[in-house]
Parts: sequence; structure tokens; C-alpha cells
Amino acid sequence: MSQQVGQVDTLFCHAEGEDVRVAAVRDGQRRLHAVLELKETDAGPRPARLRVKQGTDEQPRPPDLFVELARSAARIRISQQTPRRMRDRLREMLDAYQLEAKVVRTCRFCAGEGRYSPITSETAIAADDEHICPDCAKAELDRELAYQGEMTGSARDRLYDLLLEVQDLERITNLLKGDLDPDLTKFDEISATVDEVDPVRVDSLTLHPGIQSHLESRFDELLPVQSLAVEHGATEGRDQLVVSATATGKTLIGEMAGLDRALNGKGKLLFLVPLVALANQKYEAFQERYGDIVDVSLRVGASRITDDGDRFDPGADVIVGTYEGIDHALRTGKDLGNVGTVVIDEVHTLGEDERGHRLDGLISRLKYYCERGTTASSRSKRAGGAGDTQWVYLSATVGNPGQLADQLGAQLIEFEERPVPIERHVTFADAREKVRIENKLVRRAFDTKSSKGYRGQTIVFTNSRRRCHEISRKLAYDSAPYHAGLDHKRRKRVEGQFADQELAAVVTTAALAAGVDFPASQVVFDSLAMGIEWLTVQEFHQMLGRAGRPDYHDKGRVYVLVEPDGVYHSSQEMTEDEVAFKLLKGEMEHVVTRYDEGAAVEETLANVVVGGKAAKRLNERMVGEAPTKHALGKLLEYGFIDGLEPTPLGRAVTRHFLSPDEAFLMLDGVRAGRDPYDIVADMELRDEK
Repeated sequence: MSQQVGQVDTLFCHAEGEDVRVAAVRDGQRRLHAVLELKETDAGPRPARLRVKQGTDEQPRPPDLFVELARSAARIRISQQTPRRMRDRLREMLDAYQLEAKVVRTCRFCAGEGRYSPITSETAIAADDEHICPDCAKAELDRELAYQGEMTGSARDRLYDLLLEVQDLERITNLLKGDLDPDLTKFDEISATVDEVDPVRVDSLTLHPGIQSHLESRFDELLPVQSLAVEHGATEGRDQLVVSATATGKTLIGEMAGLDRALNGKGKLLFLVPLVALANQKYEAFQERYGDIVDVSLRVGASRITDDGDRFDPGADVIVGTYEGIDHALRTGKDLGNVGTVVIDEVHTLGEDERGHRLDGLISRLKYYCERGTTASSRSKRAGGAGDTQWVYLSATVGNPGQLADQLGAQLIEFEERPVPIERHVTFADAREKVRIENKLVRRAFDTKSSKGYRGQTIVFTNSRRRCHEISRKLAYDSAPYHAGLDHKRRKRVEGQFADQELAAVVTTAALAAGVDFPASQVVFDSLAMGIEWLTVQEFHQMLGRAGRPDYHDKGRVYVLVEPDGVYHSSQEMTEDEVAFKLLKGEMEHVVTRYDEGAAVEETLANVVVGGKAAKRLNERMVGEAPTKHALGKLLEYGFIDGLEPTPLGRAVTRHFLSPDEAFLMLDGVRAGRDPYDIVADMELRDEK
């Protein structure tokens, strides 16, 4: 056996009871694993029996083999965990053979398995009342993770890194139980940055006296991004794509430009947002702030059953609308009057799978309307072509701003200042444990005041309306659910209570509150899903950017609560722990509008309805590449167009924003004599799925 093992670098001994585990190590690899029994002789302790372990079997070997191995070893080590009596016996035996042994600190778990694993102050991991090696600590952590649910990829690596950093297994396992140790939960900090921009004095602007006096009563100087936009022609009719973080003042750029042009008789302002809640909020802000100098009207999406889209005043100076509300007006031939300025807020929506193509089509159709008009009367009121309407696009999150600006034909105004730093934290918990953590975070924030005198308030983002109510009910401090299922009056009440610091938190769906103006110091992600879809990097950054406002807070805090192995729908291939670190580490995605066949057919049909023979030109000017020829072929096949004219069926389909699948589902229901409300209910359920 000694010939098989050869020269030994280390002979390691570890006693358990009366037996001694022996490991012969060469080149970092264990070459022999055996159990040695000692006997007492007149000359002192000596080897009695040696059993060499081979897998689960043990093979007896002559006890002198141990002596032979010890003499060939470069060094002999005895584990510190060996009881003192057995240490003394081993040393006495080795002394008889004129061999020296040193006691070393090793991992007990490894020693018990016959592995030599010395540990130092740099590598020892505290576990209960002892210290173990990093590999065994990771194995113990893996066993704990098995109770929590399988954890994958970056999340597991993150915990391993923390384990090696803090060298305390209990602190890491407590993190899995929702402990909020800030040294462990903190992932990173996004620093506050201030770009050097010379501010433009408000009294130096030469706007219409109506808007000029409003601005002078509110500000002495414009904020940096506003100053940049003005210096590059925002108030002189230049088309601009403005990309800047949340709370840096982008919105005022569109307001200044649009209201100045409206008051100077150069056409009304259309201010467009993706969601009804945002439109309602913006409409009321315009009414409150500028209602004394302009008429403001609201145009949001029409119902699929009853078209209530006529409840707005097309003659108003300012029309605040949703993308769908204005697109519906175009698709149904409504006259929006003379449009001087179009502001598209949240223009990164162009990159979303569901809504991106619709915004892309809307921009193309609205540009066509502004150039050509829809009626002789509106054409006569317009002074000219495309150059007469100013386009201002706003976004906080764009991965390819230069490319997008080129595609939109706009000048890029990019400002990277972040007004306050944001700490980002990650902790792990299942769905039930998450509410306990959220309660602790909400209380801690609300009990703390900033240097500006404001209590910390929290936005909790979750993935369903039901979950909003569930979390809100369980929070100890005053809070409220906030989602699209609430009526407008109730949502306004929640917004007012939050602004007045009467609520410690709002619990909201990711889809609704990404753009709603809640001045929160803290954002908590109860879920990283929006409905049944995982958040994109853009959506995630847009939402976490809600944490911390310069006029209210010293710092923003973001907590991502991650359920190991968690999913919200069987269709989700990734798990929440995978998604969390993809989002935290992710680069901002490029805003790209992609067209599948259904999207191409829907937008091409809408372009035919609005533009007739100009439909191909409308398709070509869209940001995304829609396969026009294929889409036209499908429209002919489906009976939605005749030549480049929409059929009555085609007009009905585009009026109600139906995809081809939805249109045929509805037609089948009508032909089967089903109740119209049941048909629409089935369609809504289909959308939910």
C-alpha cells in the first residue's frame, strides 16, 4: 500500500472517540483514507489495527503501514478538534518513532470525512459554536436553500460571495429568513450625480406673457435638463427627444413649448401618456396650474362596447390623452383641430411587446394627420406641413438614445444627473414572509424624517390587484391599494393622502404606478413581475427611479424581495432569483419596436383606415420594420381591406383595436348568436391569460 501511495506531503490525523481518521495527502489530493485503532503497550500507545476505506468498504491492512506512511510524510498534522487525551496519545506514539506532529485548526466537517482542510482567520466560517471551511459552509447553505426552494445562478453566487465576505453562516441563513441586516442586503448604491449646466434664468425667456408669468411666479431658474432643452431650441419649435432620470424636470419642457405655441395661436398642445391613471393625473395638474390661461380637455381610451370617446372638447387649447384615446380618435376620423405641439411621455413604451407597435403606429398616423388633416375645415386652419407641429418625446430610460432620436427625427437632449443617491438592497423571502418584511420597511421609513422635514414614504410594487389589497390590509401603518380597478375618485383621494403624508405607503401594480407621481423615499418590489410577465430592465429602472426626490429626501432606498425558485405563472421560464440579478446587473435595453404578423396586420390596417393610399408611406415612417407587403396580403385574405380601402369589417376591427385573432373570435361568437357582453367578457379573460 505504501508503494501505491508513495511520497506523502501531509499525513493528517483526526480522532473521534477512540478511532483516528487518517488521510494521506499528495499534490492536494487525498491518496489514502483509513481508520487507525491504537493499543496500549508497556512502551506506550502503538498502532493496533488499520482499516483502509475504499468507498463504503473497509480493507484491513497491517498497522505498520501507518508508521511507514508517517515516516514518508513531509509533515504530520493533528486536528485541533481531536480531544486532548487522544492528541496526547498520538503525539506520544509518534515521539516513539522520532516523528513530530503539529496541531492545526481544521474544518471538523472535513476532518470527520477524512479530508485535510486547514482553516485560517481569513477562511474560517462561523457556524454555530465552531468554524468550518468555505466548502462545507457552502454545503450547509445549500441545505438551507433546499428548504427555501431551489435557487439558481446569480442569486446563489451572491449568497456565496456574502458568506465569504462576512464569514458567518448564521447571518446568511438569517438573510434567507428575511433579516434586514443592511450590511448584507445592500447590493450597491447609485451615486447622486450633478452635471455642470449653466441654468437659464426664467426671466430671460421670451414666452407668451400667460405662460411666462406662470413660470416666473414658480421659479427663478430652470433646472439643468430644462436649461439644456431651451438652449437647444425647445421653445423655438425644435423636435426633441429628452432623456433624463425621474424627477429631473422633463415634463416642464413639453409644457413650456406647447403652451407657448398654443397661446401664440400656433396650434394646440397634445400631451400623451400610456395609461389612463397618468392621463387623469396630468389633466388635473394642467387644470389646476394653467386652467386660468388655457382650456384643457381629456381624451382617454373608448370602451369596446360603447364608444364614449366624444366626451372631450376637440377645440380645447390642451388635450391630455392616452395613446389609445388619441389613436381611437384618428382611427374613427375625429377632428382634433390644429395641433401645434405633441408631447409623447414615456416614449420608451415603443420597446414594449404589447404596446410598442401601437405607439409606433400612433406616432406615424398622428404625423400624417398633422401634415394633412382629416377634413377640409381643419386643413384650412393649418398653416402648413410637417414643420408646423413640434414633437417632444420624453423618457427616463433609453438604452439607445442616439439611434432612437434619429429614427424619430428629433434632436437628442440627454441629461444623466441623478438628484439623490439610491441604495439598492436585496433580500430573500417567500410570499408570506415578504409581507412581514414590507411591514418592517414601511414602519422604519415612516418613523424617519429627512433633513428637509419629510417622513419616509414607500411605494410597494406587486403583480396583481388582489395582492395590492392583501399587502395593504396587513401593513401596520396607514396605507392604501392603488390600481386601475379603483374608480377615479378613490385614486385621487389616495394621491392626495400620500402627498399630504397621511399614508405611510401605497401598494400598487407595476403596470399602473410606473409613471404616477408619488414622492416616495423608498420603493419595495414585492414582485418582479408585471401580471404574468417579468419586468424588463427599462421598467425596473423606471420604477426604482421613484425612490428619492431632491426636494423631499436625502437618499432613496430600493428593496428587492426575492422568492427563491419563485414564479407567478407556468409560462415563466426564469425564476425570480434569476430575474432579480439580471435586472440589478442589466444594461439598459435598446428601445426597438418589433413586429410579429398580428402586430404588422393591426398597424397596417389602422394606417389604411387613416391614410388610405398613403398607408405604405405611414408604414415606412414607423420606427419598427413592419412587413408591409405581407401584412397587406393578410388583410386582403381576411377581408379587412379591398384594394387600399378598408371594408366595413376592417373599419370595425381597427375601431376597437382588435388583433386578427380577437376579430375572428368575436365574429365566431356573433355567428353563433352569443350575447355581445359574453363575447367581450371572453375576450377580456383571454387577454388576462
